[in-house]
Amino acid sequence: MTGIMQEKLGRLRACLEEIGSAAVAFSGGVDSTFLLKVAHDVLGERVMAFTAGSSFVPERDIAEARAFCEREGIRHIVKRFDVLSIDGIRQNPQDRCYRCKYALFHQFRSMAEEHHLAAVVDGTNLDDDGDYRPGRKALKELGIRSPLHEAGLGKQEIRGLSRELGLPTWDKPSFACLASRFVYGEELTGEKLRQVNDAEEVLLRRGFRQFRVRRHGDLARIELLPEDISRFLSEDLRAEVAERFRRIGFSYVTLDLLGYRSGSMNETMEEKA
Repeated sequence: MTGIMQEKLGRLRACLEEIGSAAVAFSGGVDSTFLLKVAHDVLGERVMAFTAGSSFVPERDIAEARAFCEREGIRHIVKRFDVLSIDGIRQNPQDRCYRCKYALFHQFRSMAEEHHLAAVVDGTNLDDDGDYRPGRKALKELGIRSPLHEAGLGKQEIRGLSRELGLPTWDKPSFACLASRFVYGEELTGEKLRQVNDAEEVLLRRGFRQFRVRRHGDLARIELLPEDISRFLSEDLRAEVAERFRRIGFSYVTLDLLGYRSGSMNETMEEKA
């Protein structure tokens, strides 16, 4: 661990000590797992994990979150949300993330008060400053703390520190909520979300780790890491994936030649700006 990383870890611990007690918004991803682990080390029984279960979240993520909290002895609540009933969410507007985050974290804040916890904290870090993230506005309005960001930690530092702590998520691929796979303005339905989830499960079972399946109407656009593209293009695998996607409900299956990139659905916003 470098001196800078050690210093930032110290800042994080000091931030959590100052908060005193907290509910950690826990998705089971790299950032929130690291935050929860450090928070539990610092605060002990004064920390809880809150996980949102919804049609935007694959069930495998919920299962992994539960398993982690059971192993670590952390109090954990999975709160089920009907996200499609939140005002405006079905229409998938550009501020969808704001509407969703506000509704979910407003509930988390009420839950934290019921359990006499001083604050709700989330895993936002420095690297989240570089993309269009309207959900950050909701967190600010609700007074949600982001200790990783406050400590000056970026994604690679969080991965490095997670490895030092022996966390299994240190090299876990990043996966945003399933709604991020859709073009803004395309109606969101439970069936469409299930199709995207099932398509991504196909790729997971074939050994791909970091990818996205973006939906454009009845067309699936697959984003893979550049080093995975040649393997995907082998005739047998390509034909198998295309056939499975068609069974799931996609009429057309394409491969994005630019490869995987976070937030690619925001590129059309930049072009229109």
